[in-house]
Amino acid sequence: MARNKTKPLPKFASTKKLVEFFETHDLGDYWEAMPPADFEIHITKRTHLVSLDQKLVEQVSAIARAKHMSSKTLINKWLREKVSEQTRAS
Repeated sequence: MARNKTKPLPKFASTKKLVEFFETHDLGDYWEAMPPADFEIHITKRTHLVSLDQKLVEQVSAIARAKHMSSKTLINKWLREKVSEQTRAS
């Protein structure tokens, strides 16, 4: 049996109401009625995996917690400082 035409998308008073609606309805039934999404993605950061000793990770994590920041933020801060020092010394 052929599928019927796309159902018209109801109007919603809030994003919450929209989410509630699609929790009980199939998005595929309204796909053609959805407005086109146009956006650009600019990836400016890359993730690099580096092996660290477990004890070092634990120490860095403890220091980061004490400073109320993530380990990632703390490590990036320290690396920037060290690279800056080395660059000035050269």
